[in-house]
Amino acid sequence: MGSERLMMKKLEVFFDYSCPYCLKGYYYLTELLPEYPELEVVWRLCEAHPRPEEGFGKHTDLCIQGAFFAAQKGVDMMAYHEKMFTLYHIDRVDVEDANVLAQALSDLLDIGEFAEALSSGRYAKDLKAANAYAFEQSGVWVIPAFRMGGKKLDAAAGVGVTKEQLREFLNMSRQTAG
Repeated sequence: MGSERLMMKKLEVFFDYSCPYCLKGYYYLTELLPEYPELEVVWRLCEAHPRPEEGFGKHTDLCIQGAFFAAQKGVDMMAYHEKMFTLYHIDRVDVEDANVLAQALSDLLDIGEFAEALSSGRYAKDLKAANAYAFEQSGVWVIPAFRMGGKKLDAAAGVGVTKEQLREFLNMSRQTAG
């Protein structure tokens, strides 16, 4: 098992819950992942349109800060991601209200603790660092974006990535990454 862990390859996935192309890319990736058991996925949330940008829908800063809280509490992150995409794109809840988010996540975590963490801004620095890592250190300009083994796949603005592009990227990285 130790050597199996050493052979895992890290796939970084940069995304935002508000991005419809990220939603498609997320579903493509989760569908493809069983074919790539050697991959360790590192989910890298970042804001597609951070405050004070306007005109792009609801801001997801609280959703992303909530993800840091959820990860720290040991919440199933795939369930959290699914829930956030659903809340934003299907249920269209007010994701800019910490109490609304907390109520919507009552099946995953302690709502009082969650609402307090978001209202206090406890994870605001983590969000800022995540945005900086994506946009300043990893060269992400459009999301979803994928990084692995020195290779990158970036979405085309207004188009996203196709399932086949993602499969080709994963295959190429499988052959060349370390």
